[in-house]
Amino acid sequence: MHEKYMREALKEAQLAFDKGEVPVGAVVVHGGRIIARAHNLTETLNDATAHAEMQAITSAANCIGSKYLIYSVLYVTVEMCPMCAGACYWSQVGEVVYGAADPKRGYSLLKENLLHPKTKVTSGILAEECRELMTEFFRRKRH
Repeated sequence: MHEKYMREALKEAQLAFDKGEVPVGAVVVHGGRIIARAHNLTETLNDATAHAEMQAITSAANCIGSKYLIYSVLYVTVEMCPMCAGACYWSQVGEVVYGAADPKRGYSLLKENLLHPKTKVTSGILAEECRELMTEFFRRKRH
């Protein structure tokens, strides 16, 4: 089941890639259906906070009419940064599922308990596909 939704997050990451944005995609699943889709928009919006996860959390909260996402699962192609982990903490996301680890800016580098204590974390889902998209993006940026 995780792979199905991670593939949807990868579709969002591809949209970001195609726009010249860092290719991170996210979807939020609630009650067995996707209620939010998002990808990085930091360049498009000229906003350092416009990460895929932030966009997805806001959209999901609006969809269900609650600031808390206790029964929701956030799928994101790359490990969250500390800012996005903090947003997950405050929105009490029930579960976070991510693909590739982020060894340079991932939230777990600072402190693993940035997430709400009840939030379940699953990592490594389609990690190679998620990592490859990021690697290709930055390879093209350098050339």
